[in-house]
Amino acid sequence: MSNRLKSVLVTALAPAVWGSTYLVTTEFLPPDRPLLAAVVRALPAGLLLVALTRRLPQGEWWWRATLLGALNIGAFFALLFVGAYRLPGGVAATIGAAQPLLVGLLAVGLLGERLTARTAAAAVAGMAGVSLLVLRADAQLDAVGVAAAVGSAVVMALGVVLSKRWPSPAPLLASTGWQLTAGGLLLLPLALVVEGAPPSSLSAENVAGYAYLSLVGAALAYALWFRGIRELSPTSVSFLVLLSPLVATALGWLELDQQLTPLQALGALIVLASLVAAQTQNRSRRS
Repeated sequence: MSNRLKSVLVTALAPAVWGSTYLVTTEFLPPDRPLLAAVVRALPAGLLLVALTRRLPQGEWWWRATLLGALNIGAFFALLFVGAYRLPGGVAATIGAAQPLLVGLLAVGLLGERLTARTAAAAVAGMAGVSLLVLRADAQLDAVGVAAAVGSAVVMALGVVLSKRWPSPAPLLASTGWQLTAGGLLLLPLALVVEGAPPSSLSAENVAGYAYLSLVGAALAYALWFRGIRELSPTSVSFLVLLSPLVATALGWLELDQQLTPLQALGALIVLASLVAAQTQNRSRRS
């Protein structure tokens, strides 16, 4: 197995883990507290990594880490929350699936990379596959929700590209901790204003769910994600995001007894084909 393939497979664990957050949120967390979940997911994980690495940003990396944390964590989660609440989940997921194409376009201007017709076609096919996987015919659109969903895809795409443009001089866990802490601190006042104070008591299931989101869904998953950005092209990494709705659908089918239609199965196959096409395209360009 080549080093590049190993990097792709390891990085793919991050969006696969993120695909499990829907199940964890609906089955283990208090209802109607998505921003609290976002804060608990990001801030404790960030502070833990900063404490373990004992390294703070230096010089320009104070504002760079803050900006990257806002794009990859804070603004992304906030816009995702608005989109998820104002749109059916399938619509939000389909819009989010535009991220590979957005990353490819941003990488042309910010990194000087070339967006090939094959990569663009794979990105469009990935969106189509996700729409078949999660979109429903009776889905209703909302202008604010659509704008928020588009915004969440744009800010994360920009965060991915800038993370590649600005390679951190610090160890991976330290720079991951900086971004999670910055994003969590930006989300904290928003969560308090929108949702109020946290619940006065939590069940053992709630605690377990929050611990999973923070330790696995944030500390581990984002470390793997940023490692992938360091080692792979941003376009290759961004295509792996398509695994999240795929894993979420599979878990819903396996654990929540949700039905899997033939169109959803077709969508899953299209998503997997677009992933393979994108990764082989990037491999051929490097060879």
